Amino acid sequence: MSTKTPPSRSHVGQASRAGTLTLVGGELAFNFTNTTSGRGGAHHLEHLGRPEDVAVWAHHAKIIGKKNARDLQRRIGNSPGLAEQLQRRAHELRDVVFRLGAVLAAGKPTRSEDVDRLTGIHAQCVRVGRLRKIKGHFGWTWNIDQSPIEAILGPIVLSALSLVCQADLSRIKQCPGRDCGWLFFDATKNKNRRWCEMEVCGNRAKQRRLRERRRPS
Repeated sequence: MSTKTPPSRSHVGQASRAGTLTLVGGELAFNFTNTTSGRGGAHHLEHLGRPEDVAVWAHHAKIIGKKNARDLQRRIGNSPGLAEQLQRRAHELRDVVFRLGAVLAAGKPTRSEDVDRLTGIHAQCVRVGRLRKIKGHFGWTWNIDQSPIEAILGPIVLSALSLVCQADLSRIKQCPGRDCGWLFFDATKNKNRRWCEMEVCGNRAKQRRLRERRRPS
């Protein structure tokens, strides 16, 4: 059963679902952009409304472990500066990746400002990271005690760069569901995936079409 918050409901008064959102983006970077939906509309939903939500989602997405998530939430509560930076930088990265993904999904040219900002965020993260051999392969790692923000954003920006530089861009898509707009990487053989979740946005679209057909002319 899907745990995605219905996009038709207002975000006002709704608790964050950062720890339960369905991870249907196909790539970490898109799962991150999908922590909000209905951008710019009356039914906008925001699930990273507090700095603590970023830590909760990072554990949900398996970027950090449970203990690290708990420790980071305590640090956020004791450090307003860290809390502000984490939320601001997380939202900035999310917005940049979303803009890039949305224009690529539409087959439009990307803005140089967004590409430059993505590479800038990448540089900020790798500057405090370490390239280490893990399970036979080299990869970037971060010390969450020393660099908590980069430990969360680093893997996300690496995922975004991998999509932009190495992936089949025609597989980047945006859900057309009402009040949704989630991004996903279509890994189906024939590139025929249309919805973020067929049982959510796809079924809602079917129900709307059925109601419209039943209306008296």
